[in-house]
Amino acid sequence: MYEGYGPNGVAVLIECLTDNRNRAASDVRVAMTRNGGSMADPGSVSYLFNRKGVVIVPKGELTEDDVLAAVLEAGAEEVNDLGESFEVLSEATDLVAVRTALQEAGIDYDSADANFVPTMQVELDEEGARKIFKLIDALEDSDDVQNVFANFDVSDDVMAKVDA
Repeated sequence: MYEGYGPNGVAVLIECLTDNRNRAASDVRVAMTRNGGSMADPGSVSYLFNRKGVVIVPKGELTEDDVLAAVLEAGAEEVNDLGESFEVLSEATDLVAVRTALQEAGIDYDSADANFVPTMQVELDEEGARKIFKLIDALEDSDDVQNVFANFDVSDDVMAKVDA
């Protein structure tokens, strides 16, 4: 696990799986410095994230109340509407119970993973969003990098401009 800061003070956690620590560290360091980021000391970024169970449920005919009723007893903390789907957050230790509760209720899910969820987010403008997406792409290009977690938030309007 590597920690750093991207453009605009965005905290970045980089999860790696490698057979060569030196290569992985070098790849991460190069991607960070070439894209406006900087490496941080261990623990200086990770406190901004909590390990949570995240289950993505496609909407279909479901309402938020349907999903909440199915997972509340299993330890789910909240259900968020993401537009096309619902995000069910729980403690990482309750992930299997939440997933099982959804299956027992006959609700399909797209993915169920233990992820790092930011405790606070940095709002980005169009330029900041382009920079952080470039940094994340550069990090994900490394074969050793498994996941990249960052604490930024981009509004729908800004995202439409970035995609254009």
